[in-house]
Amino acid sequence: MSGSTALRGRQPGPAVTPATPAHLTTARGAALYTGALLGPGLLLLPGLAAAEAGPASVLAWAGLLALSALFAAVFTGLGRGFPSAGGVIGYVTAGLGARLGLAAGRSFLAGVITGAPVVCLIGAGYVTDLTGGGQGARAAIAAFLLLAVLGLAAGGMRASAAAQLLLVGVLTGVVAVAVAGSAGSARAGNWAPFAPHGWLAVGHAAATLMLSFVGWEAVAPLTTRFADPARQLPRAVAITLAVTTVLYLGLAVATIGVLGAGAATLTPLASLLRLAIGPAGTAAAAAAAIVLTLGTTNAYINGAAAMARRLSPHRVAAAGTPPAAGGEAGRPAGLFLAIAMSGLLLITLYGLGLVSPAALVAIPTTLFLAVYLGSMLAAARVLRGPARWAAVPATAAVVVMLAYCGWALVVPAAIAVASQRVWIHSSVEVTRAWRGKTFSSRTRCTSGSRSAQASARTVSR
Repeated sequence: MSGSTALRGRQPGPAVTPATPAHLTTARGAALYTGALLGPGLLLLPGLAAAEAGPASVLAWAGLLALSALFAAVFTGLGRGFPSAGGVIGYVTAGLGARLGLAAGRSFLAGVITGAPVVCLIGAGYVTDLTGGGQGARAAIAAFLLLAVLGLAAGGMRASAAAQLLLVGVLTGVVAVAVAGSAGSARAGNWAPFAPHGWLAVGHAAATLMLSFVGWEAVAPLTTRFADPARQLPRAVAITLAVTTVLYLGLAVATIGVLGAGAATLTPLASLLRLAIGPAGTAAAAAAAIVLTLGTTNAYINGAAAMARRLSPHRVAAAGTPPAAGGEAGRPAGLFLAIAMSGLLLITLYGLGLVSPAALVAIPTTLFLAVYLGSMLAAARVLRGPARWAAVPATAAVVVMLAYCGWALVVPAAIAVASQRVWIHSSVEVTRAWRGKTFSSRTRCTSGSRSAQASARTVSR
């Protein structure tokens, strides 16, 4: 899951901040784009997808990679067409209005908040795979990781863009070693039966895997940073799609072909690394998972804080409104408390066995899908040319995946209703304030007119 979106409005992987030079090179642009997509979700999601659809889960991976190309075209178009929009809030506002823009921003923020404990549980799962311990131990370690990162974030720690890209490099290297090193253990028999849970299960797997394809919206504003966008941008996007295709499909194929019946695990990368480099693979996987968890969760939290400061209904309605003095520098203690409470609640429910990892992943995934639906609909209204045509099938695909989300749809629906009420309340306050100022202005004008008339009568006398 890409957390880079947080500063702009994702999400899920290490966040890529816009601390970039005035003009991006093609290579650095491709690195930033790739970094926005890759995240620690790759440590968990291949196993969940295999559990839901078996070997047929590779079809979900392939379909989402094709959909990722459509997302790239759409968000690139939005980034070039609305360079000052600042992310999904601005894009949805431009196409669907400020009310839905506010709902999209709040849904994205909720996705980032609920994604943080999922990332911590991923890291904890790899630790217990090394040290031993059941679900309770995993939950305890995840809670510790979440509180530790919250403490660091509250103290002002923030990963730089270079550090975030380094985390992406670590993940890429670990995946490459695991896939290449375990290839000799692949067995053709592991691919049968191909669809043990039926073909509809591929849709469920795709909805789960969507968490690894969020991130294009985060780098959309970077389109204006290229010196020659017409030439560089297609190359950067092509490189990104090529890298993610090799990594994602390679990991998906290795998970099924090598692990077989054991593919439905919470730590598939550790299993592959054990086959690739021996017993040390478990420790290497745990170390990489902890580093990725700390870095990504820190990016999530700081990104959520940045987005929360932009989610005032007044600021959503008035694009380009500058932040209040000191607003961008403050650390919202209320938000940190909300992340801690919601995160610990979800982790506790998992530790008690009341929710599954798949259910926890479903919450942020559904929220991000709702945001992408708004973005695709907005793009279909405001864009022209190939980007607009890409938005049409992308919208249909997102709708199909949302249909597989089931009960989790309640979460974005509730946020949309709450945002509507907040907007109405804010609009009423703005109207009252405007009327009050208008009445005061009229009163002053009337009073001034009367005073002038009195002075004129005095002079005439």
